This record gives sequence, C-alpha cells and structure tokens, in this order.
Amino acid sequence: QVQLVESGGGLVQAGGSLRLSCAASGSIFSIKAMGWYRQAPGKQRELVATITSGGITHYADSVKARFTISRDNAKNMVYLRMNSLKPEDTAVYYCAMNIQNSDYYLADYWGQGTQVTVSS
Repeated sequence: QVQLVESGGGLVQAGGSLRLSCAASGSIFSIKAMGWYRQAPGKQRELVATITSGGITHYADSVKARFTISRDNAKNMVYLRMNSLKPEDTAVYYCAMNIQNSDYYLADYWGQGTQVTVSS
C-alpha cells in the first residue's frame, strides 16, 4: 500500500509565499516522476509543475518564475515553493507520483489535497 500526504497549505495574502510538501510512504521500490496539480472551484484540475527522477522540471505558464518544484529522493518527498502568490492561485493542490512498488507494479498515486487560499 502506498500513500501520499500533503502539508503546508493555508491562507496567505497576495504577494506572499507558501511551501507545500508531499511525502510518500509504504511499499515503495522507486519513484519516477512527481508533480503538483491544482483544482479551483468550478474548474478542471490542471497541471502546475512536474519533476522527473533526473530532476528535469516543467511548469505551467501561469506559475513560471513564481513557483519552484523540487524533490528529495532519500525521503520520498516532493515540494512546491510558491512565491508572489496571486488570488487566482487559490485552489486545492494535489501531489501525484508515478511509483513502482515493492512488487514492481507501476501506478500513479495521488494525495488527498491541501487548500491554498490567497486573499487580495
């Protein structure tokens, strides 16, 4: 069984910063790509940022130069540093990982989500 748990969400004023964390636990053999998605009320879930096992990153245009994704392979964790936050960044943020478990089964796993609210 593999579980992802996010933390670090909250309420922040526009222009402020937050750092989200996501920890994977369970029967993990290796973790391939990691990423963050978000879903605002009434909107579809959208990609925010991804990072490969080799450290190659990709960002949505809306967050480039403001958000930074990073990972700690030893701790099975992924982070999202969010700077210069805007009200339109308000959403539930989800982490996702492509994980090969101890039985070598490869699957995508999602966290439960953490709320980020940016006030104007």
